[in-house]
Parts: sequence; C-alpha cells; structure tokens
Amino acid sequence: MNLPVAELHMHIEGSLEPELIFGLAERNAVPLPYADLDDLRSRYEFTDLQSFLDLYFANMQVLRTAQDFADLTRAYFARASAAGVAHVEFFFNPQAHINRGVPLTEVLDGIMDAVAGSEREFGLSSAAIAAILRDRPVSEAEEMFSEILRLQSPIIGLGLDSAERGNPPSLFEDVFARARAEGLHVVAHAGEEGPPEYIWQALDLLGAERIDHGVRALEDPALVERLVDEEIPLTVCPLSNVRLCVVDSLAEHPLRTMLDAGLVVTVNSDDPAYFGGYVDDNFAQLRDQLGLTDAEQDTLARNSIKASFATEARKAELLRR
Repeated sequence: MNLPVAELHMHIEGSLEPELIFGLAERNAVPLPYADLDDLRSRYEFTDLQSFLDLYFANMQVLRTAQDFADLTRAYFARASAAGVAHVEFFFNPQAHINRGVPLTEVLDGIMDAVAGSEREFGLSSAAIAAILRDRPVSEAEEMFSEILRLQSPIIGLGLDSAERGNPPSLFEDVFARARAEGLHVVAHAGEEGPPEYIWQALDLLGAERIDHGVRALEDPALVERLVDEEIPLTVCPLSNVRLCVVDSLAEHPLRTMLDAGLVVTVNSDDPAYFGGYVDDNFAQLRDQLGLTDAEQDTLARNSIKASFATEARKAELLRR
C-alpha cells in the first residue's frame, strides 16, 4: 500500500487495551471482576454484537477523569500512527459516561486535549464524532446533544451506534436534523446486524453522509445502485465483522464484492482492543486471507482519504504522499 490511510470508524472506548484497563483501575481504585490479564482476555469471545457490548460497557468503568480520557486517546493515536494512519475521525459515547456519573466536561476535556496535540505529538490529524447510543431513550440523546452544544464542544459530527436490532435510525430523525442545522456532519451505523432498510432510513431520514458498516447493503440491489450513484462511503470493519459473527470468516468477507460493485469502501478497526487488530492488522489479514492486491489496498486507502471530513487541502496533501 503506497498511500497513508484515514481511519473513519473507530470507537475510542474500543481501543481500551487490557493493560490500560488494569492501570486505570489501579489509578482510580476501581475493583475489577478479573483475576488477571489472562482472565480478562479469555472473555473476548463474542457470539454477537450484544455479547461484545456487555463487556465493552463494563470495562468503561475505569474511565473516570479527564486524564483517563486523554491517556486513552493518546494511546490510540500512538498505535494508529504506527499503523500508517495519517488522519482519524473517531467516535466517543457521551451517554455511556454521563449515565455512570462522569461529568461530560471530564470526557470532553480529556479527549479534546489529545486531539489538540495529535499532529504535534503523533503526526496525524484527528477529529471527534459524538455517537448516540441507539438502545437508550430518544429523550436522553436529545439531552446529551443539547449539553454538547451548550458546552460548545469542538466535535465535527454526530453518529449513531450500539445495538442495532430493533433500534431503527428513524427514532432519531429530530436530533439529527438539529445536528445538520448546527453545521455538523452526520453518520450512522446501519446494515451490520440490522436490515438494508436501516441504511435507507439513515440516508433519507438522518441525512447520513457516510454509512458505518453497511455490509448488508448487498442484499438490496436498488440500495447498492443508490450508494454507488451517490458515492456514499461505507466504513467497513472486517475483523469486527468476523469477531461479531456477521460473517463466518475473513475469507468469506464481501469486501471484494463491494469493491467490484463500485461501492466506496474503506477499511477500519471499529473496536481494535476487542476485535484482534488495528487498521494495519485488518489490511494484513485481508491480504493473507482474502488475497487483497496492492491495487485494491491503494483503492481502499484513497477511498478513506476522499471519504473523510478533512479539509480539501489536507486531503490533497495526503493523496500526494
């Protein structure tokens, strides 16, 4: 792969490595239900999205202070830079922290401190997207977004994630309309475990500029045609799809089918601490198990840069490298 990569689908809480979990637990005097690192790692076998989310939210208990969130974000930036990531637009889940008593200011202060220093410290540009937990009440999402606006947080967009089944994008049409009115970018998880209809809703009701995951779009030829015609990017996460049993194996992943259909596909790590790898690991395993060619890797890298919300000048700079 000759180009740098932009990572567009990564949950910062999903980069919480086991060693950091234990370190933050000790710092904050948070008791853990794990005997040791091996005990924790033994629990990283998932049967579906919900089985992962249960562990994901439980481990967040160690995140308490702005320093914790800054350390978490910087640890990801260091690993992403080593993986060849030159620009990242990552998610964070404000509700997951507010609901357990952590002030939103602690979350934002820590994350944004790391973002402010990302180019100087790690050589990559970065931006944060606040993501709504779709399996929580709509009123809670509205309150969270209002508070972010009140605090004038320098986020670049609003996203939608968490348990997809039974939680359609249509529920959040109003809050996404507010986000667009505020000049924010909007993206949404859809078509991972949920049906293609959720992708249609994300586009038509939320105004999503990118679809996160979207692998089930292939079940709907009319949807594929629209995504191709409108050049809507799909932020695909191959290792995540395998670990959450969306596909049986990486060798059976529909990534090449998506590329051949003309879809604007990008490769991302989703929750790398839980799913077996960062962006470079995803590319390496796609080469080994899917036979991904150098030309296909360059296409995926170019797609990621073009699909980012970076300035046109930044995109041009990255494409020249």
